[in-house]
Amino acid sequence: MKHSILFLISVTLSLSCFAQEDPPKPSPFTISGYVETYYIYDFNKPANNTRPGFIYAFNRHNEVNLNIGMIKGSYNTDHVRANLALMAGTYPNANLASEPGVLKNIYEGNVGVKLSSKKNLWVDAGIFTSHIGFESAISKDCWNLTRSILADNSPYYEAGAKVSYTSDNEKWFLSALILNGWQRMQRVEGNSLPSFGTQITFKPSSSVTLNSSTFIGTDKPDSARQMRYFHNFYGIFQINEKLGITAGFDYGIEEKNPESGSFNTWYSPVLIVRYAISAKVTAAARGEYYSDKHGVIIATGTPNGFRTTGYSFNIDYQVATNVVWRTEIRSLNGKDATFVRDNRPVKNDTFVGTSLAVSF
Repeated sequence: MKHSILFLISVTLSLSCFAQEDPPKPSPFTISGYVETYYIYDFNKPANNTRPGFIYAFNRHNEVNLNIGMIKGSYNTDHVRANLALMAGTYPNANLASEPGVLKNIYEGNVGVKLSSKKNLWVDAGIFTSHIGFESAISKDCWNLTRSILADNSPYYEAGAKVSYTSDNEKWFLSALILNGWQRMQRVEGNSLPSFGTQITFKPSSSVTLNSSTFIGTDKPDSARQMRYFHNFYGIFQINEKLGITAGFDYGIEEKNPESGSFNTWYSPVLIVRYAISAKVTAAARGEYYSDKHGVIIATGTPNGFRTTGYSFNIDYQVATNVVWRTEIRSLNGKDATFVRDNRPVKNDTFVGTSLAVSF
């Protein structure tokens, strides 16, 4: 009996010690993915089934296709972080057409090191998603199915190095960047000048985000250098649990000729209103205008250049926590006949589309 009692006490103490052991730490490695298929019907019926050249996401007409399929691996510790994401689809085919070889299939690839043991100060280098704008290539993270004209025609990605700081209360984010160019993984041949950027994000509360991003540089060889100066500002306001508003404005200038001191300008305002109809259904409406009279970003060869107004409306249905089905109708109307229908120039383009996106 005595030996039995001692045995039970021993087992109990062993189990107690085992129960008090610290749980294993989560792995610093994570794997995630994203797949989005779509169908767009463009009423201008492009003969080659490719939509206007200034549209890079969802750019194929009258066919079911893959906008982007991505697999991403991440490594995160207290002092080191790294990301590598590979992609395929019509988006990288269109938007990364100028990148050589397999670089077309890189969504991001970067490493970072924390510079301070007490402050959230990091230096990162490699290929990143752009520091400009509130929209990305990942549609589920955007309020509309398709991207705004200003998003499709400013950098989606960039390559270089950056120093970033997040304040202790997480209300401020500050970053300074040295880049290979305006949406470039490899610098333009013959260009010896790096580009530069900044980003300031202020979140005074959980319902307000204010952001200012800049770019300074050139996307041309030294022999034809034309400096470009660009600023993007946006604000995101969650009015209440159902209603949100995003307002953005892009403004850029570029030298007309090398060292001329005179500039061509372009600008674009956008306003998006989103409303949660229910826990699973969300609606969003967008109004936008893009003015590029001198064809700095979107060349047309017409008297007034690319000066286009756009409107869109979309309905999203959250099929599951990681699955969203989206439908959108959108109309673009230009000052000049900058679109094509039946092999003749027209002033407008209307299309409808739907997508199904899964993240994992």
